[in-house]
Amino acid sequence: MSMTQKQIKALIDQKLSHNFGLAPEDADPEHIYKALVLAVRDMLLENRAKFSKSVEQKGGKRVYYLCMEFLMGRSLKNNLYNLGLEKVVSAVLPKYHTTLDKIYDQEPDAGLGNGGLGRLAACFLDGFAANGILGMGYSLRYQFGIFNQKIVDGWQTELPDFWLPGGEVWMIPHREDALDIKFGGHIEERWDGTYHCAEQVGCSTIKAVPYDMMCAGVGGKEVSTLRLWVAESDGVDMKLFNEGDYMRAIEQNAMAEMLTKVLYPGDNHHEGKSLRLSQQYFLVSASIQDIIKRHLRHYRTLENFADVVAIHINDTHPALAVPELMRVLMDECGFGWDEAWDTTTRCMAYTNHTVMAEALECWSEDLFKSRLPRIYQIVCEINKRFCDEMTVRSGYDYNKVSRMSIIRDGFVKMANLCVASCHSVNGVSELHSEIIKKDVFNDFYTMMPEKFKNVTNGIAHRRWICQANPRLSEFVTELIGDGFVKDASKLTDLMKYTDDKQVLAKLAEIKKANKEDLAKYILRNNNIKVDPDSIFDVQVKRLHEYKRQHLNALHIIAEYQWLLDNPDAPFTPKTYIFGAKAAPGYFMAKQIIRMIVNLANQINNDPRVKDKLKVVFLENYRVTVAEMLIPASEISEQISLAGTEASGTSNMKFMLNGAVTLGTEDGANVEIHRAVGDDNIIIFGMTSDEADKVRGNYHPGVYYNNNQEIRRAIDAIGTGFSGMSFGDISQNLLNVDPYMVLADFSDYKRAQIEASALYNDKERWNRMSLVNIANAGIFAADRSIADYANRIWDIK
Repeated sequence: MSMTQKQIKALIDQKLSHNFGLAPEDADPEHIYKALVLAVRDMLLENRAKFSKSVEQKGGKRVYYLCMEFLMGRSLKNNLYNLGLEKVVSAVLPKYHTTLDKIYDQEPDAGLGNGGLGRLAACFLDGFAANGILGMGYSLRYQFGIFNQKIVDGWQTELPDFWLPGGEVWMIPHREDALDIKFGGHIEERWDGTYHCAEQVGCSTIKAVPYDMMCAGVGGKEVSTLRLWVAESDGVDMKLFNEGDYMRAIEQNAMAEMLTKVLYPGDNHHEGKSLRLSQQYFLVSASIQDIIKRHLRHYRTLENFADVVAIHINDTHPALAVPELMRVLMDECGFGWDEAWDTTTRCMAYTNHTVMAEALECWSEDLFKSRLPRIYQIVCEINKRFCDEMTVRSGYDYNKVSRMSIIRDGFVKMANLCVASCHSVNGVSELHSEIIKKDVFNDFYTMMPEKFKNVTNGIAHRRWICQANPRLSEFVTELIGDGFVKDASKLTDLMKYTDDKQVLAKLAEIKKANKEDLAKYILRNNNIKVDPDSIFDVQVKRLHEYKRQHLNALHIIAEYQWLLDNPDAPFTPKTYIFGAKAAPGYFMAKQIIRMIVNLANQINNDPRVKDKLKVVFLENYRVTVAEMLIPASEISEQISLAGTEASGTSNMKFMLNGAVTLGTEDGANVEIHRAVGDDNIIIFGMTSDEADKVRGNYHPGVYYNNNQEIRRAIDAIGTGFSGMSFGDISQNLLNVDPYMVLADFSDYKRAQIEASALYNDKERWNRMSLVNIANAGIFAADRSIADYANRIWDIK
């Protein structure tokens, strides 16, 4: 998109005048930020309308992507870059006595997501547009997002994330498209001739109001939409209010608003479970009704619905889209069961994102029935018909059918509902897709193998190299041209420079400059001075025991003890950097954060290791921090127990920015290993098959008793750091160790020693870095979306 400085300034001035009543000289950076966003928003709306019309004229398919979270980060930089307007806007802003970086800093990270699931969904909006696919995401507009993390005496404290004051300007309200969502009550059924009528009576109704965000694809001509729903009640009960019963008068309004207050409220109590289930149904009911309204507006019939609509369920949170589509088709559109089931199963597809049992959601049958009575009836009928069919097809293997049942032992199983109902089920890495076939959904796989596919995750490579790492992006463009911006596979052209000493030296120079920027941030925010010449060894991801941040910490403890024992031994200085949020109700994860923070305080204040070892925990890790951290990273810690991480996407971002993976053969690490070869990755630990064999007879105490280094490190955890004991963590490792930290410790230590040795051979390390960048193209979201289009959505 091409615009002059004069045109950009005129647009900003117009928005300042019309929307804020300000002359340019009276506007502060916040006003200029909002005026610029409003101007960009108008461009995106215009381009989206043209793109939508073009696809519909060709009879193209629409893809609707349902996810509980979209971790968007900041939108202004991404949209300006994809529109090709960054340079011209940067040149205009000094006229307002400000800079583009200052304007970027006015925008908060959109509080719409938590971790990898939400970041993947955000990357896919970019991938839709890049592939010319008319894609639309659906989620909720959380008032406070996940939470802001504040570390107080080492403990994670959750604070509200007030992101809307700066982020709401991106939102385009569509109150004319508001929809009613019903909860509770009971169902009254009757027959009107041959038409079955089901009416939900005695229920509470909550209004779903949509707000749209736009996401430009590369070049700006194709634009994806993210529709976010906000819960509102119909207002105050004036009868109760006038009688003086003020609390009850506003109770329904308050309860309605709770639905879109916070992402993933704590669910270790009944009220939390009820709220989560209600959130999920609110999302899918509003989205399914909206999808059907959109279709009817264009086609005037539902006969071709499954031919031109693909609905994708991203993880189990939106699983209720299946019975909700059945409900709308039967109760509101007059479909019979068979016709509705055929339509539903042909347009619905499901991506599984986990092998963790706790993430394969199950709902109490009593709760499910009371909150969603009509949906419960439909799920019961789906289950009955499915079990009857499987009983015959399995040769009356009742045990297998029981395991596959959607309703069992008083619980409704969301993953089983998805697999039974969707035409496609995919994992998100080759290893993960094999695990769900042989383990998680093995019974289903033996009965319907044609459903199961793999689509390896991908990242928005333009964001993670072109925007986050401009030094590297400009250098790559000098070497191979800018073709990689639209086609990430062209990064392989860098392989011809693997033996070019000047190129390798320049790569190291860029990394050093990025490390210096990060060091300044750490000094400013953590008051810790780190050495940019030390190895920056980074592990950033959601805090969960299976991701094994405590394995990393255990090794740091052992390394710290070794340095104290061997003060004169040669040692390559290292800076270990962590960033992670723990779920509010996950005590052990929060305790691991506290241990890392206290360990960091002890090490960083010990003069005996002052120039050798530093540990940093970055508070409130989020997309904007990642965009600065990842380009400066040199070792990418991907150390989950093999067979537990579905894919991971941070591994891909680190790889794209030239960090070397130190990891297990887990998730997408397997494919990274294959892409870069044995010489350009550092692999350690058991494979998933080996872990399965060890698990049944695993006794962590044996490792403690037979390995002095492990014993000393675990004893140190029990004694504690900075005056605080962590006996619960040491006892967990010693007696339970569910993710076999101790079994992999020795090989992890070997991998760390190997990493330091490789790092000291600068030319070799820089070559490894180049090889990783060159082979990262296959992990672009553009490729991932193309795979979904070809393998699952039937879009050619």
